[in-house]
Amino acid sequence: MHRPGLLTMWRLAALAWAALLAACAPLQAGPRSAAAAGRTITDLASGWQFRFDDALSPETAGPSTASWDPVTLPHSWNRLGEYRIGRTTATDNRQGKGWYRRSIDGRTLPRGKRHVIEFEGVGNIADLWVNGRHAGHHAGAFSRFRFDITDLLDPDRTNLILLRADNSAPAPDSTTRNVIPLLGDFFIHGGIYRPARLIHVPASHIALDDFGGPGVYADSHVDGDGTGRISSRVMLTGAASGQHMVALLHDAAGRIVARSAQAVAPGERQVALSLALPAARRWNGRADPYLYRLETRLVTGGRTLDSVTVPIGFRDVRIDAATGFWLNGRHVALHGVSRHQDDLGKGWALSPADHARDMALIAEMGANTVRFAHYQHAEDWFDLADRYGMVVWAEAPLVNKIAFGDAPASPELVANARQQLIELIRQNYNHPSVVTWGIANEIDIDLAFGRLGPRADPRPLLRELDALAHAEDRTRPTVLADCCEGTPGDKVPYLAPLTGQADLIGYNRYYGWYYGKVDDLGPHLDAMHARYPGVPISVSEYGAGAALSQHVENPGTWRINAGGRPHPEEFQSWLHERSWPQLRARPYLWASWIWNMFDFSSRVRQEGDATDINDKGLVTFDRKVRKDAFFYYKAQWSDTPVLHINSRRWRIRTDPLTSIRLYSNAPSVHVALNGRSLGNVPCIDRVCAVAQIRLAEGANRVEASARFGSRILRDRVEWTLRPQ
Repeated sequence: MHRPGLLTMWRLAALAWAALLAACAPLQAGPRSAAAAGRTITDLASGWQFRFDDALSPETAGPSTASWDPVTLPHSWNRLGEYRIGRTTATDNRQGKGWYRRSIDGRTLPRGKRHVIEFEGVGNIADLWVNGRHAGHHAGAFSRFRFDITDLLDPDRTNLILLRADNSAPAPDSTTRNVIPLLGDFFIHGGIYRPARLIHVPASHIALDDFGGPGVYADSHVDGDGTGRISSRVMLTGAASGQHMVALLHDAAGRIVARSAQAVAPGERQVALSLALPAARRWNGRADPYLYRLETRLVTGGRTLDSVTVPIGFRDVRIDAATGFWLNGRHVALHGVSRHQDDLGKGWALSPADHARDMALIAEMGANTVRFAHYQHAEDWFDLADRYGMVVWAEAPLVNKIAFGDAPASPELVANARQQLIELIRQNYNHPSVVTWGIANEIDIDLAFGRLGPRADPRPLLRELDALAHAEDRTRPTVLADCCEGTPGDKVPYLAPLTGQADLIGYNRYYGWYYGKVDDLGPHLDAMHARYPGVPISVSEYGAGAALSQHVENPGTWRINAGGRPHPEEFQSWLHERSWPQLRARPYLWASWIWNMFDFSSRVRQEGDATDINDKGLVTFDRKVRKDAFFYYKAQWSDTPVLHINSRRWRIRTDPLTSIRLYSNAPSVHVALNGRSLGNVPCIDRVCAVAQIRLAEGANRVEASARFGSRILRDRVEWTLRPQ
C-alpha cells in the first residue's frame, strides 16, 4: 500500500488550514452571513393545483385546468373530527389518490447546479413525474424524501411536475398493504401536508441522497474537565480534487468557538471531522436548553460550494432501572404528554405557528418531556423540542399489527419498516432533545385479543429493528410501548411478553378507564418492576376522555362508558387526580406521559360529545379550551401561580347541592358563593375542595382568590340552578 510522505502530508494539512482560514474570514459577523454558500433554495409552497381522483393517471393528468383546484402547501384533502353527534359536510375522510401538479420554468433555475426536489411529508405513498417521466417513489407518510430531477428538467422551457399522493386504507389488496402503520387509533391524512422545495447544489455537495438526512451526523460529549468534543461524519456526493471540509461551531450568540478542517480525496464518500471546545455549556433540558450550531462547509479555493448547519447540544443521558432518568449527572423526574400532529379543520397541514402554539401550551403546563407518538413528527417540532429543552421519545410508525392475518410480516413490510426507522434516525440524529428511538407501539394488540393468529408474532421484526437502530445510532437506547402484559382481560394463550425486546419499555396503561380500578395502577407497575428489575420502565400512556358538555357530580362513583357516551369532564379530572400521585411515588419510573395533550382525529371513535375524535386530550382539538385536568397538572408541575375553579362549563344545574373543586399551587384559597365567604380552603396536594354547598335558584356566582407573595390571583364562574 502506498503511504504519503511527510512532505505530502504537510502540504495536505497546510491546504486544509488555509481553507479553514479562508472559510472563516467572512463569518465573524455571525452564522447568517453564510448565505453566500453554493446551496440555494426555491420554495414550492404556491402554484399547485389539486384533484382527488382514483381513476386519474399520469397520461390523463395533462395540461388541462378543468376540475383542478388551486392549493397552497402544506395541504391535505382530509378533515376529520367534529364536536357533535354524527358527521356533516365538514368531514372529508376520503382515502385514495390525490393528484398535485405544478409548473417550473426551467429558465429561472440556476445554471450548472443539480436540482433536488424535497418533500417533508406526503401521506401516504408518493409518486413523482417530471415532464411525463417517473422521477421517484416513496412509501411512508411521515418522513422527508428527495429526488434528483436535474436530468428530467428542460432548462429552456416550462416543466410539468406531477405528484400522486395515495392514502388508501391498508388492506390485503391495497396499495398500502406493505406500508406501516397497518392500523392505529389515528387517521392517515392524504396530501402534501408538509412543505416542499427545490434544492440547488453544485455537482460536489454534502449528500442529499442519504434517506432524507442532513448529510452531517455529529456525536458530542463532555470530558471530565469540561471540554466539549464533537465527532462528525459528513456524507459527500461528487467530491473532487482540491476540496476541503470545514467545520465551524457557533455558540448561541453566533460566535465561532471551535473549528476544524479536513482535506477531501476525489470521490470520497464520507469524511470525519473532530472539534474541541473548552468549558462547553451543556444542554440541560428545561433548566437550560443551550444550543450550539455546527456549520459544515465544502470548500474549494477559498470558495464555499455547499454548507449544512445542524444543532449541537452537549448532554449526558443515563436511564437506570432503579432510579430513573439522569441528565448531566442530575436526576430529573420526567413528566409530560404525547401529541398527535393534527388540528381541527386543518388535519395534518400545520403551519410553523401551529407547531409553536402547541409547544407553548405544553410548556405552560410544566411538562419537561414529549412523546412524539406514533410516527416521525415535523422538523419544526424537533427544533422546538431542542429550544424548549423537552426530552423526546421519537417513534417509528409500527403500530397495532404486522400482518392482516395469521402470518408473519411480509418481506416488503419488513423493508418498509426498516426504511422508515432509518429515515427517522438519520433525519433527526443531531437533535439533543431526542434521547430514545421508539421502534413500535402496541404492536401485539390485535394478536393479544385474538384478531390475529400466533404466526403474526411481532418479536422477530422487533429484534431486527432493535438491532438496526443500534447500528444506526450507538449513542441512544431503543424503546417500545406495550399495551397488554399483565393487564386485566382475556388474552390469547400464545401472547408473549414484549418487555426486553428493546432497551427500555413503556407501558400504556388505562386502569380505571378501559379496565380495572384506577388505584390498581401503582401496584401493577410494582409487579412489572419486580418481574423485570433490570429493565427501565416508564408509563407511556395513561388518561381518560373528557367531553366539555358532559358533567357528573360524583365522578368516583360513575360507571364510565369508555368506548361510547358520555365522557364527563369531571371523570377525567378525577382519574388524573388518582393516577398522578401513584406515578410520582415510584422513583424507578424513568418517565410518564399523559395520553394525550390534545384531542385528535380517529375514525374508530364515536365517543363523548364528538364524532371521529379521541377526546382524551387535556386541550380541545382546536386548542381553544384547556380542560380542567390541564390545570391540575399545571398546578402540579409549573412554578407559575395557578388558580382554577373546576366544572366551569357545567353552567346549568338541576341539583341545588354541589361541591366546589379548585386546582391551585397556593397553600390555600379563599372561596365565596354569591358574595358570602366560605372561608379559606386548604389545598391538599394542589386540590382545594368545598363539599356540599347549596346553590340558590337562578344565577350563582362562585369566586376564588389566592395569594402568591404580593400578587393575588382571582377566578370566577357562574352556575345557574334550574330545578326540574
